[in-house]
Amino acid sequence: MKYTILGGGLSSISLAYFLQNDDSVDEINILEKEENLGGLCRTFKKEGIEYDVGPHIFFSKDKEILDFMNGLLGQNVETHRRSNKIIHKGKFVQYPFENDLSKLSQEDIDYCVNTFMHNPFENYNATNMLQFFLKTFGEGITNIYLRPYNEKIWKFDPSFMDTQMVERIPKPPKEDIIKSANGETIDGYLHQLYFSYPKIGGTFSLINALISKLNNKVKFHTNCYIKKVKKVSSGFETHTSGKTYYADKIISTIPVNEFCYLYEDFSKPKEILSAADNLKHNSIAICIINVKKDYAKGNYAFTIADKNVKFHRISKLDFMGENYHLENSVTYMAEITYRKNDLNDNATDEELIRDVISGLKYIGFIDSETDVNFTDIKRFEYAYVIYDLNHKENMKIIKNYFDNQDVYLNGRFGSFEYLNMDSIIRQSKNLAKSLIAKNELTASVL
Repeated sequence: MKYTILGGGLSSISLAYFLQNDDSVDEINILEKEENLGGLCRTFKKEGIEYDVGPHIFFSKDKEILDFMNGLLGQNVETHRRSNKIIHKGKFVQYPFENDLSKLSQEDIDYCVNTFMHNPFENYNATNMLQFFLKTFGEGITNIYLRPYNEKIWKFDPSFMDTQMVERIPKPPKEDIIKSANGETIDGYLHQLYFSYPKIGGTFSLINALISKLNNKVKFHTNCYIKKVKKVSSGFETHTSGKTYYADKIISTIPVNEFCYLYEDFSKPKEILSAADNLKHNSIAICIINVKKDYAKGNYAFTIADKNVKFHRISKLDFMGENYHLENSVTYMAEITYRKNDLNDNATDEELIRDVISGLKYIGFIDSETDVNFTDIKRFEYAYVIYDLNHKENMKIIKNYFDNQDVYLNGRFGSFEYLNMDSIIRQSKNLAKSLIAKNELTASVL
């Protein structure tokens, strides 16, 4: 059995890992259009500082997968206690916002507590993200933090997003809101409280560790541009800029909206391309900025809903240990999301860097531009899946079509689901198990 996997990120490499040892597998070809593997799990370096595409920390409720990830890293991993803050009107509020209300002004505390205790929305059925926030937290917490922050990160109105991203967020008990308002800070989301991270090498260390465990059945092909994928009588052909690859099975981890156009099928319904065109995502600019002074102290990441600041989050890379620290300085990673043709997309890199420096000054993390030692910036077209109100229906149409074609979709943008690293590995493991079971069933019939 020969497999072709489109894309060379975590989803494809982990799938190859779980498939490779089955006797039915003869060959796995992984096709990646970039020069380097890793996808969103790549790690870059600037002035000796290694940084990822966003803060890719390792945590999970799925103990099996978390143990698997940490086990791959071996001695190159250490555990950290998360210390995340929300910067609100110049104050550090502990994350999540509703657990540290006493840091707010008395006027804002009263607004949050009163609208939580006397919430006219709590008995309604929430059908979009904004309704969910109002139903679960009331107007105060929603309008002061949740609404502006989510508008900022998604670049999409939360009243036009469904509840897939938020429906697992629990409604806090009224007594916890009272405690929070009175200064009794509560640790929230306990499965996220501790996380692990490579001592050196960034998140790409996980990719390297996975690759080192692959056998000679797995072959990588980088700088491989896919022109089309075609179903033939006994399998699939993938035509690239230099070669055609044959496979019995094909799995796509590339953005499914693009894959719908690459998949050649003269009987393909028009609604497939229409659904693909209507899928929504946003992009991200990652800006690294090394400065002279440390105003973050013992904290790791900070979210900022204030629209006067361009970035929605900054992370202190030094928090990860001495290998991510340069003497007499501190390095931050600022994240700016954007959508095609918006102001951030059309801004130059130099303009975005100036905006980041201005934002750091605004929140008091630098005194002036002279505090900046160096910067770096990189952009990535695919960052977050946007769960708009039509996402489920669009993906149902696409998935049903490819299921009938015996084509498998995997990964964050392959399946167009907002999946963290642990969920991607779990998805890959489940898919490998399903593929192997189908091979065994076919073999038994033959």
